[in-house]
Amino acid sequence: MLAEIHIAGVLFAPIVLYCLAALPITLLLRALIWRTGLAGWTWHLPLLEVALYVCVLSLLVRYA
Repeated sequence: MLAEIHIAGVLFAPIVLYCLAALPITLLLRALIWRTGLAGWTWHLPLLEVALYVCVLSLLVRYA
């Protein structure tokens, strides 16, 4: 589905919508990581969160 998307007469590139869709999924996984205590095992937490977002985004682009 890599085509431009029309919303209210405005054309959006698909990557914009994929980025917006990846954000709540990443926030949900981030909360899960914090609740399970896995956040304490990481060396650089912001790097983990960015990597998680990139992984979710790439999976959305690949399989959506």
